Amino acid sequence: MKSMWKMSKRKFKTSSIDKSENGSPSVHDFSEAEKIKFRCLLLEWYDEKKRDLPWRKQALNPDINQRAYAVWVSEVMLQQTQVATVINYYNTWMEKWPKLQDLAKVNLEEVNELWSGLGYYSRGRRLHEGAKKVVEELGGEMPKTADDLQRLLPGVGRYTAGAIASIAYNQVTGLVDGNVIRVLCRMRIMGGDSTGQAVQDKLWSHANSVVDPERAGDFNQGMMELGAIICTPKSPSCDNCPVKEICLAYTKVEQEKQKSARKILTNKNNVITDIECLADTCPLCFQHEDSWEPSNGVENYPRKGKKKAPREERTDVCIVCRKRHESKDEYLIVQRPHKGLLAGMWEFPSLLQEGKCENPAEAILDKACRALLQTTGKRQHIGEVVHIFSHIHQTYVVQTIIVEGGEVTLEAEQPPSRWVSKEEFLECAVSTGMKKVFKAFESALSSKSSTQKNKKSSSKSDNKQRSINCFFKPKSS
Repeated sequence: MKSMWKMSKRKFKTSSIDKSENGSPSVHDFSEAEKIKFRCLLLEWYDEKKRDLPWRKQALNPDINQRAYAVWVSEVMLQQTQVATVINYYNTWMEKWPKLQDLAKVNLEEVNELWSGLGYYSRGRRLHEGAKKVVEELGGEMPKTADDLQRLLPGVGRYTAGAIASIAYNQVTGLVDGNVIRVLCRMRIMGGDSTGQAVQDKLWSHANSVVDPERAGDFNQGMMELGAIICTPKSPSCDNCPVKEICLAYTKVEQEKQKSARKILTNKNNVITDIECLADTCPLCFQHEDSWEPSNGVENYPRKGKKKAPREERTDVCIVCRKRHESKDEYLIVQRPHKGLLAGMWEFPSLLQEGKCENPAEAILDKACRALLQTTGKRQHIGEVVHIFSHIHQTYVVQTIIVEGGEVTLEAEQPPSRWVSKEEFLECAVSTGMKKVFKAFESALSSKSSTQKNKKSSSKSDNKQRSINCFFKPKSS
């Protein structure tokens, strides 16, 4: 590869951009020389600097199906989740279900229990569904191409399929995730909306054309690694970037610095080498002249479209606590429907305020919870707890009902329910939001207990003061 780069080095110096179909230069494209140099520099850096991550060791398994399964689990867990958070979950998962067949044998509740706290719970469900499909319908053989992976496995999109195919099978195919978007948009100064179709098409075209034909998996991991630890969203470490010399955003920033110092960068023919797209209207460029902010440097790229604001929801939550004189307190939890948000997870009885049920199962759940919330007795308002889902800004309005050794009965048409201790609650498949609710409940009880103790202590202090004062009689005048 290095010899190929040396052969192309002269060409790279004289022509750093490709030409479009009509012969005009296209600043958003890589020249063949740049592609070769990109591969060489990135892989050299990756070999030296890559992080020691558990799924990378698993991806070396000689069993091709096991290798693909290990990569699949890691890529699903890493979707919108930080590496540091995923490591423990991944290790626990692979210890419990080291083979695809192991995962296919368990029920969804076991998967939800392990996934609890990782968020985006549909990911775990689809992994489980996919494992069952591979075992039951595909003879235990994982699909062997990116196209088949995407077509046959539930929840596997274009990115995940590309990751599995390139890392596990070394198929020469690219991938595009958040890190890759950032790297490519900066390297080719693409300032258009990175979620728009034109930019997305270009990103996938680049990903497929620059990927190393001999080390596709390592190259793709190198791109993601570069975006994760060097080409970061904020405060990127451009000086340490292995590919900065072919990064147009970096070059543009350096030119701006020289211009501000009243120095104009020119080539041998004394032609200004400003980096600009020559097209009058280009969907890959900034759409407005004032879009470029010099103080932001390379952070001007990528340009993201406006995010849709999450919808606001308020939900009543009822913590039913059963007091046990000879054992630990117990709490009533119910199971959510097996489809929709937090499918199959356990929670305290909850009722969406002024909300419409999406399916009959949720209607039954709502009916049961409404009955509990209308229960008369020793009830206490705890407060409000905010939890942010990707598309929902959820406010839980929390109250508790204390049951002294009795039972709380739901109607005949009820969701599955059970009584659990605190330890059992924290270990079962409950969402992070419900754990926040329970923490607020415990905090409120602790605060109440502390207040009562302070009152008793204050009362005793007053009594002592009065008893002491009685020994001192005022002098008669």
